[in-house]
Amino acid sequence: MESDERILVPVGHDATRWRTFGGERTVVVAARTVTSLVRVVDVVPEILHDDPRIAVVFAYDPTSAFNDGVLDLLRSLGCRTLPWPQLAEITPDLLISASENIKVPPGRYPVLVLPHGVGFQKQVPDSAGPGTRLSGLVHDELLAARRAWLAVSHPDQESQLAAAHPGTVGRTVLVGDPCLDRLRASVRWRERYRAALGVLPGQRLVLVSSTWGEESLVGSWPGLPAELLAQLPTDEYRVALVLHPNIWSGHGAWQVRVMQHSALEAGLIAVDPTDGWQQALVASDLVIGDHGSVTLYGAALGRPVLLGAFGSEAVPGTAGYALRSAAARLEAGRPLPPQVEAAVAGHRADRFDEVGAAAFAEPGEALPRLRELVYELLGLERPKQPGRGPRTFPLPAPDTTRARSLMVRTAVVRDTGGELHLEVSRFPAALAGEAAEDETTFWHLACDVDEPDTRLTESATVVSSASEVLPTEAARRRVASVLSDFPGARIAALPGEDGCAVGTRDGRLVQVRAVDGPSPDPGSAAAAVYGCLRLGVPLGATAVVLVHGARRQRLLLRPVPPPGDQPAVSRARTSAARGLPPSS
Repeated sequence: MESDERILVPVGHDATRWRTFGGERTVVVAARTVTSLVRVVDVVPEILHDDPRIAVVFAYDPTSAFNDGVLDLLRSLGCRTLPWPQLAEITPDLLISASENIKVPPGRYPVLVLPHGVGFQKQVPDSAGPGTRLSGLVHDELLAARRAWLAVSHPDQESQLAAAHPGTVGRTVLVGDPCLDRLRASVRWRERYRAALGVLPGQRLVLVSSTWGEESLVGSWPGLPAELLAQLPTDEYRVALVLHPNIWSGHGAWQVRVMQHSALEAGLIAVDPTDGWQQALVASDLVIGDHGSVTLYGAALGRPVLLGAFGSEAVPGTAGYALRSAAARLEAGRPLPPQVEAAVAGHRADRFDEVGAAAFAEPGEALPRLRELVYELLGLERPKQPGRGPRTFPLPAPDTTRARSLMVRTAVVRDTGGELHLEVSRFPAALAGEAAEDETTFWHLACDVDEPDTRLTESATVVSSASEVLPTEAARRRVASVLSDFPGARIAALPGEDGCAVGTRDGRLVQVRAVDGPSPDPGSAAAAVYGCLRLGVPLGATAVVLVHGARRQRLLLRPVPPPGDQPAVSRARTSAARGLPPSS
């Protein structure tokens, strides 16, 4: 018969027989929700690094409604984990948690509770009954036993907690906010984050942030990401969505993706709930949020903020609540682009300074203060080597999401010198509404060859491919092949040796290259050719100015004769170089 006795490595009564590192102290990290676990694992390595005297194990508490994903995260990090009931079988020297709603076994060891957001800003459902409780406030028994220590980011939070529960008096420690310190340290990597997220130069990144609950932004306005993508031109804007981990845990990643399916197909950047929101926030040009912590962090970083929702669960008198009046509202039912543009253009970097000052104190000091506190609670002298400063967040995994099909609006303008300007705005076809045309405004549907939706590919006027660059005659054959595969299309475009190769169904091939700057993408090159065809402009050494929002680029369209007509090619090149129209 097998023994019921369990061997707990590196802790437990018999652990010394099995472990490699001796350790003078044991720290247990409570793992209850993804949100709280991420906060602790961000901090603990920065405090206890390189110290062989301290053994760290994780105790999994499955009692939360939002426990889904916790074990997966622990496994991915390689954490030594024990079930919560086994915590009673060992005697740790310190328990660290970013979840206040834990039932700690009786004992004498202290419990350090870190905030998993900004302060104590919300009333949340109480799992012990039908009412609500103040988020961040620990259970009465821990306070009564004088075992709990609550880390706070601002002195006002000490007063708030004292008013909410007298047992917190003398049990709070002002440390600052380690997450904000890292965000500020990461600002110097802003452009690197933007590049990793696929934000091109000249584009703006709109970050939609939502806490959890029915009064949250995504709870009250779930279609906002899709509405933004439908109304903001893809060449000028990217949209990212940061959802509280409790949403992913409570409803499941599958459900979240189904609810945002059209937005994801339209190029929405869905930020990983366990890693990446900090980089996206630093990279953003505008935050559209609610009463959640990410919105407040955005304000503290000096980002423009619009409120798409603000729940009644926000606690009056807190810094987070002050955003209710400090930030402007995003109004549903009104066009979104003017509201977005006004928020960015009219923003002052110091607009939310008072809000930030009321939420965060001791900037840059969170890690040194936490390090000092933890070693004091463990009864150990701090290592002689200095602690580390706030570290930049690592580069996120490259984002390759994009809309495969676009509705393209081309507005034709001629300047005073008669030069042709094509103002091109592209919108995700999956979200497009009615398209009205007139004498100077045209619409067409452009699809990528990888578009899986046959409803779109069968209606496409333009089909493009971002395949490898091909020599001219190979490009001609590839264009013909694409048009054969998409019999309803009139134009096919792909990268060429010098610019883009754009072919028409009647067999013409046009080279589109930039006179200045980088080569246009195939879709832009096709839009230039399509505009000329609609206007009846000959496709012979034609120069046009392509306008994407604030970006302008002069393009030269040059016909590529079939093989055997090289003299005509030479004449066309010579005429184009001299700025002359081609000979007839």
